[in-house]
Formats: sequence, C-alpha cells, structure tokens
Amino acid sequence: MQTILGANGQIGEELARELARNYTSDIRIVSRNAKKVNATDRVFSADLSDREKAIEAVKGSEIAYFTLGLPMDTVLWEKQFSVILKNVIEACKINETKLVFFDNTYMYPQNNEVLTEQTQFAPVGRKGNVRREMAEMLLKEMKAGTIEAVICRAPEFYGPGKTQSITNSLIFNAIKEDKKLKVPLRDDKLRSLIWTPDASRATALIGNTPDAYGQTWHLPVDDNKLTYEEFIALTSQIYGKEFRYAVIPNLAFTIGSFFNKNAKELKELLPRYQYDNLFDNSKFRKRFPKFKVTPYRQGIEQIKKEQLSAK
Repeated sequence: MQTILGANGQIGEELARELARNYTSDIRIVSRNAKKVNATDRVFSADLSDREKAIEAVKGSEIAYFTLGLPMDTVLWEKQFSVILKNVIEACKINETKLVFFDNTYMYPQNNEVLTEQTQFAPVGRKGNVRREMAEMLLKEMKAGTIEAVICRAPEFYGPGKTQSITNSLIFNAIKEDKKLKVPLRDDKLRSLIWTPDASRATALIGNTPDAYGQTWHLPVDDNKLTYEEFIALTSQIYGKEFRYAVIPNLAFTIGSFFNKNAKELKELLPRYQYDNLFDNSKFRKRFPKFKVTPYRQGIEQIKKEQLSAK
C-alpha cells in the first residue's frame, strides 16, 4: 500500500491519480477530512500533529508521501509544521515505511544564484526558516540511516484545477475573473515555474524508483524559462486576446501588509521576484530522460480549455 499524507491538495490529488494510473490501486488517502480521489482509495481522516494518529495513518504502508500543506500563516507554520513532520518521520520508522517528502524552495537564497540540489540553505523570512528546519530534520535522519527517504523539491507552481500560487492568482485567476493581470516587483526577470501535474507525476516516479532514495531531487520544469512579460505575451497569443498587466512595486505590498493579512504573509516571499529564478533540474532529466515535461504553451492551453469548459 502507498499512503498520501495531505492528499486533498493540488499535489496530493494528482499524485493519487498518477499512482492509480501507473503504480498501484492500493492507496490510502490521509488528511483532516479525507476524501477519495480514485474509486478504489481507502480514506483515513487524521490530524498528523497527533503522534499516535500519524503512526496509525502510516501503518501497513510501503511508501508514504508527505504532500501536506498549511495555510499561509507564519505562526501556524512555526507551531505545527515541524511537529507534524517529526511525527511522520517517527511513524515511518516504527512502520518501516519509506518516506517521500515533497518540498519547496523557501529555504534557498533569494538571488540570481542557479539553484541546484547542492545549494546551501539561506532562507529569507520566517516561513523559509520553517522549511529549512524541516528539510534539515529529514536530511539528518537520512544521513544517520534511520529512515529510507527522498526529498522532491519544486519551485513555484502554475497549473490547472486547485493549483494555488502567486502566478495562478495574479495571472490566471485574474483572466478568469476578467480583471487586470498583476506581476510582483519585476516583469523582466526569468521565472522557473513547475506544472503541478508534472510535479505529482515526477514525485510518483521518484517514490517508485528504489535507487532514487537517500537523495534530494529537483523536479522537472520547462527549461525554456520566460520572464513574466514573455509569459503573459505567450498567454495572450494562446487566448487570442492581448492582456494588459501592472507591475506591483514593493512599496504597494508594504502598505498593503498593514491592512491585509494575505499581503503581510506574502511579503517575505517577494525577494525572489527581484531576481532571475534559475532552478536547475538537470539531475532529474539525466536520471529520467523519458519523462515528458509539459512545455508552457501546452500548460497554458490546458488552463484556457479548463476555464472555457467551466463557463
């Protein structure tokens, strides 16, 4: 059996579909209010901040995938995220279960540096510190050989369905709502964006590849990196409509953070938008050369199709 911890978010749902398509029909879905993704799924509702519930959630699993997310609330992250991961690690040890940890890039430096699996952690802000603490906790266990685990790390998302990201919110949600598009800080810096179904497919592939364990993997992105200016121009071409957009300066976010909780929570993530975001995924591409990465054009076309069908 393979278990997805945090299975009803954008990554977990597509991961469940991919596992069912290509790997196993024996899947357990775990979240606070667990719901089936596939007809054959088993469901287990649990709060993983409870150690005993975490042990029970993982019991009988060959592989557990940690795709759990929390709302963008710094205090909540500091209070719960590391506790939850600690409980999951202990649960995997007790049940002799492999752990696949889905990670983000918040712990990396926010500058022009090319980001590889060897990049030293240098987080900006409290959320970045939480993600560093979590990654280091698991890396320590992996190095000590106390758990068989692998880290799958992804940059910012864009994608269909439930995808939540700054790019989806400011560009594709704005298109859907017929509002003016927005870009944070700069429109002339290269972005590394991962198509959410690709992130889930790659995570399933790594989880089911025995020799991938004991390592960190950068998940695959379209290497044809675009600036937001170019990304919106491509989007305009695909939609057949010229989309106007505004570049939102840092001062606007600063002022907004005094009045809006979401703006306040977002502010510490903004430095990355001042620089080229160069996410290197060559290790994955070399090891899995047959994996087909979704190009931006194909991804945007799918988002457009989904939006049109929803009308």
